[in-house]
Parts: sequence; structure tokens; C-alpha cells
Amino acid sequence: MQSLIVTASTTRGLAQRKHLRFDLASHTLATPAFGTADLSNCEREEIHLAGSIQPHGVLLVVSEPDHRVIQCSANAASFLKLEKVLGQSLADLDGDLLMCIAPHLDPTSQGMPIAVRCRIGRPAAAFDVLLHRPPEGGIIIELERAGPSADLSKQIATALDKIRTASSLRGLCDETAMLFQARTGYDRVMVYRFDDEGHGEVFSEQRRPELEAFLGNRYPSTDIPQMARRLYERTRVRVLVDVGYEPVPLQPRLSPLTGRDLDMSLCFLRSMSPIHLQYLKNMGVGATLVVSLVVGGKLWGLVACHHYEPRFIHFELRAVCELLAEAIATRIAALESFAQSQSELFVQRLEQRMIEALTRDGDWRGAIFDSSQSILQPLAATGCALVYEGQVISTGDVPGTQEIRAIGAWLDDQERSSVIATASLGLDHRAFGPLIKVASGILAAALSDDSGEYLIWFRPERIRTVVWGGDPDKPFVIGDDPRDLSPRRSFAQWHQQVEGTSDPWTPADLAAGRLIGQSVSDIVLQFRAVRTLIAQDQLDQFSSHVRISGQPVIIADATGHILLANNAFRQLLPDTYSPLNELEDLADAFQTSDDVRRKLGDIIKHRRSWRGELLLRDEGSREKPLMLRADPVQPTSDRVLGFVLIFSDVTDRKAAEAARSRFQEGIIRSHRINAVRLDSKADLVYQNLLSSVVENAQLAALEITYGVETGRIAEMLESVRNSTLRTAEVLEHLIWHASRTSGAGKLPN
Repeated sequence: MQSLIVTASTTRGLAQRKHLRFDLASHTLATPAFGTADLSNCEREEIHLAGSIQPHGVLLVVSEPDHRVIQCSANAASFLKLEKVLGQSLADLDGDLLMCIAPHLDPTSQGMPIAVRCRIGRPAAAFDVLLHRPPEGGIIIELERAGPSADLSKQIATALDKIRTASSLRGLCDETAMLFQARTGYDRVMVYRFDDEGHGEVFSEQRRPELEAFLGNRYPSTDIPQMARRLYERTRVRVLVDVGYEPVPLQPRLSPLTGRDLDMSLCFLRSMSPIHLQYLKNMGVGATLVVSLVVGGKLWGLVACHHYEPRFIHFELRAVCELLAEAIATRIAALESFAQSQSELFVQRLEQRMIEALTRDGDWRGAIFDSSQSILQPLAATGCALVYEGQVISTGDVPGTQEIRAIGAWLDDQERSSVIATASLGLDHRAFGPLIKVASGILAAALSDDSGEYLIWFRPERIRTVVWGGDPDKPFVIGDDPRDLSPRRSFAQWHQQVEGTSDPWTPADLAAGRLIGQSVSDIVLQFRAVRTLIAQDQLDQFSSHVRISGQPVIIADATGHILLANNAFRQLLPDTYSPLNELEDLADAFQTSDDVRRKLGDIIKHRRSWRGELLLRDEGSREKPLMLRADPVQPTSDRVLGFVLIFSDVTDRKAAEAARSRFQEGIIRSHRINAVRLDSKADLVYQNLLSSVVENAQLAALEITYGVETGRIAEMLESVRNSTLRTAEVLEHLIWHASRTSGAGKLPN
């Protein structure tokens, strides 16, 4: 037993490094013919063009409509006990072969081979016959000696009941191994499951007690080439009777119908690849039965039966195995779908909680992160984070907020998909290496087409030991001749310690993440659609208010394009003024237009506020003074929504200022009125009384300035000024008159 400590990248790189070694050795990339491949190119070996069969049966190729044998295996005559087969019409062969197959020769029929039983030869013997139509035409007929009839009710009914009642994937696979061993009698039966990378694992096993256990062993994806995997999907049962058999060639080698090798994809007698045979010999295996488990149209796994001496099973038992495998695959789909149905139930409850939270609180996000951390359960995650509209909300064990934002940015750079998952984030992107304790694995569901909006689940690193069936990094040996290649000869368990990865995300996890992500995405879209309607309604209302406002207003976007100029502003402009599209179009409406244009450009470029007084060009030569308050609208320091310009007509204010100035001048003049000449004593009395009048006028002016509408200030101040001047004049005449009639000594002090 050997051991090895590596990271997860080792397993992913096995096939790449193997092929790299051969590329460096200048091995050809051409597709090798059957039997000519070595381990540098066996992935592309044309194993469906074998050109030979195993010797426990006979293969005939028959032309139509004359039903003449135009190609056959070299053992046909001796195996069937006939003098001659090649070139003969089926009608001329001893026996009832043609009569038995005639009802099944519909030229339009396709699909799996059809089985019949006939008698043929001299003396006549019973044979099981399988016939199918290859793509190039004609009929392929395969014959093997008939076996005993199977008790189908006993073989099938009990097995189907056990399959149907299996309540877990592990229990189903254990039952499968027992069922197949009981019915086929092979020394070892393994249920072999593939992972997402194509590596296989012995998931369940039944064996003779003295045999070494393979349970839990893993085998690299390169052990089963892609061509073989595709054939396993098409031909669900494959039998190797004797690993040491001598192949029986076809005669002639090339098909007379096409001039090419016969396509033997669906032939159960087809010869095995020499490399595969050597692989089995190195394991000490004498015979095999392999039955495919196809779930959802994909090769989920295999039921692999090994015997340590030659073993043959007849057609009926092989058919039973195929039937059971289909039932098992159906049950696997049901069990895996049950996990998905649980996810769907969770999603329904989550949707209800989000809608309730939206109705109650106006925010759906709190429903995802409830106190029970239920969002973690469907994916067996230890943490979850929502990245939405620039905010991060999380629960459980997660990286820091900035690290989560960085992961979101990394996800934006990946190929767009409804879910993105990795069990080795720190290995995929070294910058995240320090996060492996909480985020070796992430599964992210995109919530919208906007960048940086995800629901992300996290899993921590789990250091574990993987048991390989032999050293996966040494899958072959090289003999004296560089072309003398052989599959690895040692299958002693090879222990590999895997670090830097989390538990892998299963298809059920991916499906659950996709379902939850789609549900949250729908709520996000619904929420934004509702907000759009509300915002549009508010926009219409606010726009209406702005349009009918008596104060001139202009609203522009971030580029300076005018979105709205209300009626009050348009009424300030002459009727002949050109339509306004951009803020800079305003400049020509004012005196010092160049200065106005420069300042407006500065507002847009530097996002600055501006306060200033402008003179609007009016019709004729008149000017209207306006006060401008221009401000950028910035929800954040790095983002500008647009600009708001509010104008105030300061004509009345200017008039008020002029009135105040005239008022002050009037007050000053009131001290200098000399309509009559007063002596010094009378003048002193006059000045004292006038001070009270002026003080009263100034107090009135102050009240008018702060208590009267701007438009009336000038009028009111002018009235007070005139009244004060008149009062001063009346007072002066009164003092003068009193000084003449009563004497200065009688004037009031």
C-alpha cells in the first residue's frame, strides 16, 4: 500500500500530463485503427470498427432483398455446422433462420436489436439470434448457442420490488450489487459511479470473501476512454467471456456494401480493445459483464461484474440484467429528483417568506437570512452571502465583506451561467488561497444581468484521503520498444491526501442553487418592476409639480442634456428663442454669454455647485436680473445623477434695494431742508423733533423690508420716504411760524 499527499489539482491534471508526455514524444494525433492504438492515443481508438468477434458466437452480414450472406465471421460454417455460409442465401441454409427472422425485417425498423430463437445446422441445434440494421444498410445477424429458459417471474418480480422500495442512493446501490451477484454468479459485482470530472468510484460492492475489497476505490477518467463511454450509452450490456480469447476475423475484412470497416457499435459479439484486455489481465480478471446505468440521458455509472475464470451468460439472463439496470436507473433518477423536490419545497416557502417580508417591511432580503439559517440547509453549506445593489448581507461562516466583494468581481469575469460552482476556489484563483478555511468551495447563483449581484454559498476546506485503484499518475509502462505500452500493472491501493478543496458540489446541489437563485432573481425582478412603476408614478407627479411651478427650474442629466425646463423658465425667454437641448444652450440667453457658457461647462465637468446673478436678455434692450442656484445631484461621491438649476427673478428685489437707497437719501435730505431760515434756537428744536420723525420712519422701513412682499417694498418705502420728507417740511414751517408769533422763548424745548 502506498500513499501520496497532493492538492486537488493533481487529479484534474492526470490526463493532461499523460497526454503531454506523448505529445513531447511526437506521437501522432491521428485516429488509430482498432488494435493499433497505444496509451498515447487509445482515447481515439475506433473500437466500434473492430473487424472481429469473440469466438462464442457467429456474425453474419446479409444483403437485401436477396438475403444473401455477404460478410461473416471466419468461424461461421464450423460453429453452425454448415458446409458453407459466405455467399449463401439464408433460404439455402439448413434450418429455419430465415423463417424466424422474416417477420422482423421491416426496413424502417430502428432501435435495439431484436431477439429470436431458431434451429440451424446439420444436425440442427437451437440458437439465440440478435439482428439489427447498421447505418450503412443490410442486416447484421449474431448467433449464440441457446441457453436454458429463465424463470422470469422469479428473476424479475422480486428484484423490481426491492429496487422500487430502496429509500436511499446508497441502499439502492448495495441492493443492486446483491441482486446482480445472486442472478449472474460473478465473483465480484461493483456499482461504479462517475463524478463530474469523469473519475469513477466503486460505490457499492459484493465479492467472494477471499477477494481484496475494491469498495471506495477511485479510478481516473482515462481508464475508460470517451469512445468507450459513448458505446456504453448505446449498448447497455457488454459481455467478455474469456479475457484470453483469440479474436475471430470478419471475412472479407471490409464491408462489400461500403468498402469500409463494418460499424459494429451495436454488436454484442464485437471484439474488445487489446488495451482493455491487457488492463483486465493486469487486474487478474478472467471474464466480465458490464451493464450501463444511464440516468437523464447520461452515463451515470456501471454495474461491473468480474469473474476470475472464463464465464458465459446467455441472452435471457443478459436481457434480465438490462431490464433491471433500466429499473435501477429510473429509481436513481427518482431518488435524485426527490432531493430536487425538497429544494422546490424550500423555494416555495422561501418565496412566501420573501413576499410577506416585502409586504410587511418593504424589503425581501430579511426573509433569506432568518434566525434558523435555513438558506444553508438545501446545499449543506456553512455560510451564505447576498451581494445586491452594492451591499453585502451574510449568515453563517463567510469571508469578510471586502473578500466577498472580491469574489463577486471574480465571478463577473467567469463565463456567464445561472450557477457557477467550484470546490477549489483557492486553487482556481490563488488570491483566494487565504480563504480556504471558510471558502474552499463556493456556489454562486446570479440574481440579475447586472455585475456583482449574486447569492453565494460557502463550504470550508475538507482534507480527505482518496483511495485510488493503483497509482493514477503512472497509468502505463514502457517496454524496450517505445511503442510497447501497457496499462498499469499494479492495482495496489494508492492513498492520496487531497487538500485545498471542499466537499464537491453534487448535481443535486447545483439544481438546488439554480432553483433558489431563480426564485430570488424573480423576486428581485418583481421588486424592481414595482419600484419602477412607483418611481414612474412619482416622476410623473414630481414632473407635473415642477412644470407648473411658478419658479423657473431646469433639470439636466449627468451629461448636461436638458430633461425638463418648466413653463416658468420658458416664459422668461423671448418667443423667438431656439429650443433648449443642452445646458450650454442657455448661455446665449444672458449677457456675458461666454462667461456663462464657461461656468456651465465647469459645473458639468467638475460637478460643482454655482451661485450667481445673471442678466437675462429680454425683448428689446431690456434686461431681467436673475439669481441662479445650480447644484449636482450626487447619491454617492463617485456618481452624479444630473443637475438642478433654479432661477429666481430678482427684479423686485432690485427695485426694493433701489427704494431703500432712495429712502436713505430721502432721510438724509430731510435733515437738510431749508425752505425757511430758522434761528439757532428754533433750528435746535426742529432737529430734535425731526429726529423722532426720522426714527419712526426708519422703524417703519425696517418693518416693511422684512414683513412685506418684495414686490411691494419699493412702493411702501417710497411712500414712507415721501411722508417723511413732507413731515419734515411741515415741521419746519410750523417751527418757523411759532418762532414768529410767540417768540423764540416760547418754543418748546
